[in-house]
Amino acid sequence: MARGNKLWGGRFEAKTAEAVEAFTASIEVDRRLYRHDIEGSIAHAKMLARQRIISSREARKIVRGLKAILREIESGRFPFSRADEDIHMNIERRLTHKIGSAGGKLHTARSRNDQVALDMRLYLREELRAIIGALEDLKGELAQGAKRHLGVIMPGYTHLQKAQPVLFSHHLLAYVEMLQRDRERMSACLERVNVLPLGSGALAGTTFPIDRAYVAKLLGFAGISKNSIDAVSDRDFLLEFLSASAILFVHLSRLAEELILWSSEEFGFVELPDRYCTGSSMMPQKKNPDVAELVRGKTGRVFGHLHALLTIMKGLPLAYNRDLQEDKVPLFDTADTVKASLKMMRELVRRVKVKKQRMLAAARDGFMNATDLADYLAGRGVNFRAAHALAGRVVRLCLERRCRIEELSLGELKRFSPKIEKDWEYESSKKAKGKRRERDLLFTFDFLLLPCRLSGLRQERGAARPGAGHARNHPGLQGAGPGQRHRAHLEPADALRGRKRAARPGGFRDFSQGDFQELPGLPGALSRTGRGQRGRSGEVYQEKTVSLRGPGASARDNVPLPRLLPAHGRLAERSIQRSGSDFEALNAPF
Repeated sequence: MARGNKLWGGRFEAKTAEAVEAFTASIEVDRRLYRHDIEGSIAHAKMLARQRIISSREARKIVRGLKAILREIESGRFPFSRADEDIHMNIERRLTHKIGSAGGKLHTARSRNDQVALDMRLYLREELRAIIGALEDLKGELAQGAKRHLGVIMPGYTHLQKAQPVLFSHHLLAYVEMLQRDRERMSACLERVNVLPLGSGALAGTTFPIDRAYVAKLLGFAGISKNSIDAVSDRDFLLEFLSASAILFVHLSRLAEELILWSSEEFGFVELPDRYCTGSSMMPQKKNPDVAELVRGKTGRVFGHLHALLTIMKGLPLAYNRDLQEDKVPLFDTADTVKASLKMMRELVRRVKVKKQRMLAAARDGFMNATDLADYLAGRGVNFRAAHALAGRVVRLCLERRCRIEELSLGELKRFSPKIEKDWEYESSKKAKGKRRERDLLFTFDFLLLPCRLSGLRQERGAARPGAGHARNHPGLQGAGPGQRHRAHLEPADALRGRKRAARPGGFRDFSQGDFQELPGLPGALSRTGRGQRGRSGEVYQEKTVSLRGPGASARDNVPLPRLLPAHGRLAERSIQRSGSDFEALNAPF
């Protein structure tokens, strides 16, 4: 067959116009499907031979020829031609040129419609697996960052206004939750991608006795399409991937935006690594967060691809239409952009320098303990709306005096409500003295007594994650079944190692020796007696390791964590652990 003739050109008298060839050709875009096209064609040839539709000898020649073409493409020696329109026709033309008429038998019982649907599914299946791995890597980096910066306090924001102090670790773990949902969406998409469309023909199947189950087994598909018309015209799996990618980029863009804000002089919470920033051609002092800005900017690109494919699909009659040729640019560019952006964000998170003192200083301003004052009053019988109004009037007084709430005397606070007692004065006095260390906020506010929320283990193959709830009721913790209560093990006195610290007004004092006794109501929690080492509220600060185990857990890195053990027996725990790609985080704002 002459090079200028089309493989489908038998019913045409005139040669295709060059302008039409240029306009309709997709080889410059879809040539990246060459591996998937060859893989699908090899499986199809083996099935044809197995069903005795072609001879075994012909099938062997086809397979050898396809493997030789694969080597030609990968070595850069393959003669791509725009006249052959796409990667499928280019490979078939070359195969026939290499092995003769046997090459023309490869397309038996197959159409380009189900062939391209197969190639797209093979391609996207491979990309989804890579993207899921990259998501796990970024999740892991964020969780490791939370682990490295345990105890770092930062202001939490609503409406971009300071709201309440939170742990920086807790803030990072919010993105872990987002990325976990992204991973679940990608995994669900992968399930629907992993369906074999080959055998659907142009739209009505084939009269040949093909074995689709055998092809599915060769190519590793979990299922077979049920309706041939739908199989060749379906691009829902692409839309689902683009939609999941768009949501992922919402999350990446939010993280990038916060890194940009935090690295500015106005915030100064973090410093980005020099290797991942650029300078200005005019202003020598500039250090620009270009990587984060580009991730934020590429979000519009991914959104646009989703909108483009939705628009392509919305008016198509069944079954295949040439409009579907335009599905590849959105797919390929989105996959490339997702992988590159996940990689860059992982590198940024790994190398970012956290300025914990600047975060702590910012957390001290903005009357962020006003909510705690309202909660304090509500806990002493004042209805919350009245407590809220009282705390607001206290804030207004502080604004007039240009002071902080904790700098007001107990007498001044009692003018607002007689319910305010010395225990509030004790908490605020530590701030007023200015001697608090960064973990002091854990004591000043009562957040340690809030119920903790467990971010359950994520199993690689979609096992159900444990539900969020209070740690003591979580079935994943060792020694606790569904609905059973669980209390973390506290080591006895003779097993304690390291430094113990007593919380006192004005700061901390270290102690490593002395007699210990159990705190009332909390067996196993120890306090040193004598020499005034106990705090006025009876708190004891201990640095301990808590071992938590989830379903399927093996050896884990147990993280020593600070905690406050109040004498009235309530205990809050936080832990971050890692085992491979699984993370278990018992995380609360404080």
